[in-house]
Parts: sequence; C-alpha cells; structure tokens
Amino acid sequence: MFRSIALLALSIAMCIAAVAQTADDSIPASTNLPSAQYPRIHPDLRVTFRISAPNAAKVQLVPGGSDNGLGQGPFDMTKDEKGVWSVKIPPAVPGFHYYWFTVDGLPVNDPSTFTYFGWNRESSGIDVPDKTLDFYDVKEVPHGDVRIHPYYSKVTGKWRRAYIYTPADYDRSANTRYPVLYLQHGSGENERGWTSQGRANFILDNLIAAGKAKPMIVVMENGMVAARADAAAMPAASNQPARGNEAFEDVVINDLIPEVDAAFRTKADRANRAIAGLSMGAGQAMQIGLRHLDKFSSIGAFSGVGIRNFDAKTSFDGVFADAAAFNKRVPVFWLGVGSEEPARMTSMKTVVDTMKQAGINATWFEAQGTSHEWQTWRLSLYDFAPRLFRK
Repeated sequence: MFRSIALLALSIAMCIAAVAQTADDSIPASTNLPSAQYPRIHPDLRVTFRISAPNAAKVQLVPGGSDNGLGQGPFDMTKDEKGVWSVKIPPAVPGFHYYWFTVDGLPVNDPSTFTYFGWNRESSGIDVPDKTLDFYDVKEVPHGDVRIHPYYSKVTGKWRRAYIYTPADYDRSANTRYPVLYLQHGSGENERGWTSQGRANFILDNLIAAGKAKPMIVVMENGMVAARADAAAMPAASNQPARGNEAFEDVVINDLIPEVDAAFRTKADRANRAIAGLSMGAGQAMQIGLRHLDKFSSIGAFSGVGIRNFDAKTSFDGVFADAAAFNKRVPVFWLGVGSEEPARMTSMKTVVDTMKQAGINATWFEAQGTSHEWQTWRLSLYDFAPRLFRK
C-alpha cells in the first residue's frame, strides 16, 4: 500500500513538474508527432526546440537554408543535467520551415516531429501559425480528396506517381467535368510538397467553398526525377552534369496530360488547363506552358528567377512578339515573389516591367514580409487560383 502511495505521489510530482515546465502559454507545434511537447511555439513566435543526446559534446539547431524563416543559424543548444539539449530562438516568421539538428556534426532529424521531403532529403519541419491568416487552415467546409495516382511513363520507361486533388463534389457529381491546374514544387522537393508543406488542398477547399475559385482538379508531379529511358544512348548537351529531370517537359505533355484526361473527368481542352509552379517549378511552368500554348491557357510563376536578356520580340521563341495575340490567348499570366527575396524581386520585376511596356498583360504579385519559403507560395496560390477558368 505504501509503495502504491509513493508511486502515486511520484507520478503527481512529475505531472506538476511537466505543467510548470510549460506554464508559459507556449503550445506544441501542429507539426509535432502526437503527444510530443516540443518544439513549442511561444505567443511572441519564439520557438523552443529540444532533443535528448546525453553523450553528445555539441548539438546545434540548423534551419534549412539561409533565408529560412527560423533565422540565421546554426543555433548552439545547451544541455541540462539529464542530457537534454535545448534552445529558444528569436521570433520566427509565420509559415512552414525546414530544420534539423547536428549532433557532434552528424545531421539528424527531430524525433519529435513529422518529416517532409525538402533539401533532397526527409527533413524535420515546423509550421509557425500566423494569427492574421486563416486561408490555409482546415475549416468546416466540404473537403476534397488528395489521391495518389500511379501511372507508367513511356518517356522515362518507369512507373511514376502523381498527387491529384479532386474537389469536394467530384464523387457526388458523376457527370461533371472539371478544369485542371498542373502545379509544380521547387528544387529538392517532390510531388508531396504542395499538400504536405503548402496545404494546397485546404487552400482550394476554402476558396471553392467561398465561391472565390472554380472547382478544379490539381495535379502535382515530381519535377526532380525525369530521366529519359534512352538517356544513356543520347549525347550530353554540355559538359555540365545532368540534373536528372531533363525529360520532364516530355513527361508532362506525352504521358501525364493524356493519363489525367483518361483517368479523371477533366475538361480536356487548353481553355480549361493551367500550369504553375514555385522556384524551379516556376521555371518549368514558364518553359512548358509557353512552349505548349496549344495545351495551356494560363501560366503562373511563383518565386521564379529573372529571364536573362529578356526581349519581348525574341524570348521564348517569340511567343510574346504579338502582345495583343498573346493577351487574347493567355487570360492569366501571373508572376510573383516574396518581398523579402530581393534578388528575385529585382530580376522578376524588371522582366514584368519590360513585358508591360511591350503591352503584355502580366499580373504582378508581392507576398509581404516573406522570403523564398512556403508562406510566399501559399499566398501566391491563394491569389492565383481564383483567377483561373473564368469566362
């Protein structure tokens, strides 16, 4: 009996200690594993990270990239008497950010969080809430589905998969056909990015429910992996190492679009087909969209790079040469960046200004206070999607 009382007292003491430890109004991040208490986000958006590594001599928190919204790392962590390392960083920029730890120089993911494919690896991630925005939150509205669709690519000679969002009424409206947005991720990410990190499905759910966007299918494929089946027999285009995605344009045109139109109830014409992407995917959207205006009517480039020596008469094989004809053919030509990515801001704004001087209807967008990060691209999609497929 006394043993039971002692154990109960110890349990109560541990609970009290745990409550005291977190009695600062901080909350576990939504990206934590179930029941994991750290990382914790404080009301002022500072974030406390922890990891147990009793035998380590040095542990650091490493934000993913120099313009990551967690700040300029790495951040040195301190160890307590139990071997738990921790650090509280300055207020973070709201949105999703990659990170990992280095334990005596070895990169390791946070065992308390889910992982997300970024930086060409599975990485830890944290979503810092923004009290001023709710357009990507899960709300009490009809929700669409995200389907994993495998298909065989003749171009690559391999099985591939696409993540495909279908709107909430897709399965209830058996005779309804839908327009399609092909939406690409950035370098080092994959087809999971727009839903896992970008929350694109919830953005579309909320826009469609509010009547701000047309119900649409969204197709997300892996733009990083697309080597030709006959690549070994083809001469190298230059002395630069191949990226391994050189055939992606052919995959989209010859494999992916026919597959999607055959497997889903699409409106299979150019007026009801758009393409967009972020960073590397922005370049792919521009390249594929502008070269194949017989397939796409609208194009979006989120945080793309400037086009070197852009000339409205000759760039992209002269597709902009007749501005009036281009404007009539492409109702939505959208380019945007985050206000805190200055190099891209300058280069893209210069291109857009040149386009406008030439009479090209280019929509320009700046996400305020965000850099080369998912918050910029969430805001970009939120502005871009409602413009699509309007008469």
